[in-house]
Amino acid sequence: MNRNGAYIKINPFMIGLIRSIHALIALVMFAAIGVVYYSAVSQEYDLLLYLALVTLFIEGVAITLNKGDCPLSYLQRKYGDDKTFFELFLPKRIAKQMFRFNFLLISIACMILLFNYLI
Repeated sequence: MNRNGAYIKINPFMIGLIRSIHALIALVMFAAIGVVYYSAVSQEYDLLLYLALVTLFIEGVAITLNKGDCPLSYLQRKYGDDKTFFELFLPKRIAKQMFRFNFLLISIACMILLFNYLI
């Protein structure tokens, strides 16, 4: 039974596939945050930095359009997975705050980047 009280058929293969895609996307996003911090500290402004910024911007737009939730969460629920990606590793209370935490990390990195670029 899902959150709406409707019965759904659980598909373990699709749950595993979506979780794997989620993990890959999370790795790319955290790597992009790392690239922004590295570029901010080293003051190297190259193609990799621009790709990281575009990737983070696209992810931010996708999350904003989905009202603060991951766009893949709908697919997860559709196939019977009620746990969000971060709930696999963190308590539910903390997992719900991960997008805000990531936004804070990205904002700080961009401020450092901008500060170093302007000086």
